[in-house]
Amino acid sequence: MKKILFALLLTISFNGCLNYIQDVQLYADGSGSMHIIFWTKMPDNESAKILDKIGIFNPDSIRSEFTSKFSSIKNVKVYSDTTDSTTHAVINLTFTNIDSLNQTKAFANSNFSLKDGAEGQKIFSQFIPPIATGFGINGNAFHVTYKYTFGGDIIADNAVSKDGRTLIWDYTLDQIGSGKTISVTFRPFKLKETPPWIYAISGLVLLIVIIFLLKKKKD
Repeated sequence: MKKILFALLLTISFNGCLNYIQDVQLYADGSGSMHIIFWTKMPDNESAKILDKIGIFNPDSIRSEFTSKFSSIKNVKVYSDTTDSTTHAVINLTFTNIDSLNQTKAFANSNFSLKDGAEGQKIFSQFIPPIATGFGINGNAFHVTYKYTFGGDIIADNAVSKDGRTLIWDYTLDQIGSGKTISVTFRPFKLKETPPWIYAISGLVLLIVIIFLLKKKKD
């Protein structure tokens, strides 16, 4: 990811903005899915040559960056939006365990970690590495957003904002500074646990059947 973000930063001095969104579904057993989208203004001829050489908007290069034997690329899409002159890349992948993403080129410096905490709890973390540049780039023109939805109850976190079990970290380049660490402690749902609402609905259905049978017997 650091390589991708650094390459995109090369275009900011010409085009003025960069956005990166990483949206993750993390299940109780550590497996999950990830949706990534990054986009920037369409570069001029010189910066376009740089992007083309690095290959960050090339589907084959993207697959190479995000592939490992423990993750599976489901979809890669690159497109241009002429309405706002932007170039986009979209990646969808699944993983058997989130720690395995450390073996991809894109996340080599992200230090994904999912460990046991207190009894029945898990501690998750991901490092967001610093992006050092010498281009005099306005840090407020660079935005990264990380969204994590956890298969469990949240115990503690350092998220910027949240929506139920979805936690969100949103930073500018200046805010990342020397690096940020996403940290969450959660209690995973039991894989074979039946949600209480299932019992409630089953009980209601059973009650309706009993009432129906009693009325039919009286008739």
